[in-house]
Amino acid sequence: MKKILFTVCLAGLPLLALAKLPAPVLSDEAKAKAAEAAARTAWAGKVDAFQLCKAQDKVAASYFKTAKAAGKETKPPTAAPACAEPGPFTYTPPEAKPIEAAGAHSPSGTATSPPSTKQPDAVVNPAKKS
Repeated sequence: MKKILFTVCLAGLPLLALAKLPAPVLSDEAKAKAAEAAARTAWAGKVDAFQLCKAQDKVAASYFKTAKAAGKETKPPTAAPACAEPGPFTYTPPEAKPIEAAGAHSPSGTATSPPSTKQPDAVVNPAKKS
């Protein structure tokens, strides 16, 4: 019994090691692909919503037409927003800031603005004349 318990414990150790591993670091290219995939999924959702809206309009029109032909009394349809066509898929990736403009080299606690400016250092920090 002790051997079985010991074996099960040893088999569980690799699972504990895997659980503590950090998430893999994605490259910029992988992040861009993931962002584009998310944008494409959002657009596909809009297309699905548009097609559903059109189908609902078609079913409602058919219902009112057949109800009127059968002589049934129907209430007027409620006002609904028009179906918005999402258009073709377009994706424009966000502009990447240069490393200097992103403030990569300044300490996080004391930085008040990005270190890169268009002013020369002599204008920002004039030399004291003695």
